[in-house]
Amino acid sequence: MHQDISELIIYEDPHLIVCRKPAGIPTQTSRIGTRDMVSLLKNHLADPASPQKTAGKNGQHRQPYLAVIHRLDQPVEGLLVFAKTPAAARELSRQITSSGFGKYYLAAVRGIPVPSEADLEDNLVRDGRTNTSRVCPPNTPGAKHARLHYRTLETQSDAATPYSVVEIHLDTGRHHQIRVQMAHHGFPLLGDRKYGEDPYSGSHAGQTPFRTLCLCACRLDFHHPSTGKEMHFELSAPSWKKLL
Repeated sequence: MHQDISELIIYEDPHLIVCRKPAGIPTQTSRIGTRDMVSLLKNHLADPASPQKTAGKNGQHRQPYLAVIHRLDQPVEGLLVFAKTPAAARELSRQITSSGFGKYYLAAVRGIPVPSEADLEDNLVRDGRTNTSRVCPPNTPGAKHARLHYRTLETQSDAATPYSVVEIHLDTGRHHQIRVQMAHHGFPLLGDRKYGEDPYSGSHAGQTPFRTLCLCACRLDFHHPSTGKEMHFELSAPSWKKLL
C-alpha cells in the first residue's frame, strides 16, 4: 500500500484519530516488514510537519502514544478510531464495553434473508490454530455470547445467484463475528473465502467469484472522550459496491 496516510484520516484532534482502513491492510500486526494502520499512524504523528506532532523536552520528539480501541479484519475496509492519550483510551474502551459505542457495517450476502430484519444470537468459540471461529453449544469451553442486528436494505432476486445488501449493528465484538453468524444462518458474505459456503450451488468455502470480502465498517457513533460531544462518522458506498 502506497497511499498517503493523510488521505485516510477523516478526523484528528489532540485526543483521537478517526480514519478509513482500506481492505488488505491489517489494523495491527507483529509481522516484520508488514505495514499496518498503527505503524502508519505513528509515523504520521512523529512527523515534525504534522500539526499534531508529539514533542518532549527541549523540542525533541518522543515516541507518539496511540492506542487500538477496536479492530477490523485485514480484508475488511472501514472506519477505525484510535486514542492519542491514555485517558481517551480508557474512556473509549469503557464505551465499547458498556454498549455506548455504535459500530455499523454494510455487507453483501448470498440469498434473501428471512425475516428481512432480525437479531442473531449465538455462542462462538475461536480456534487459534486455524484462525477461525464457529458457532457452538453454550457449554463449550471458551464459548462467548455473540449478538448482532441485521436489516436488509436491498435485494437482487433475479441475479444468477440472489444476493442482498444488509446493514449490521454489532452488540458484541467477537472474532469474525459477522462472517460466522451470517454464514451459520444461511447467508454467507460474498467474497468470504473462509466461511463463504454457497447454500444455493453447494460449493464450498473458498470457491467464490469475488476477490474482495463484501464487508465494510460504514459508521461509528460514540461520545468524545474529553468533551462528551456526540461524534458521528459515516462512509459513502464501499469500494466493493461497484462489483455487484
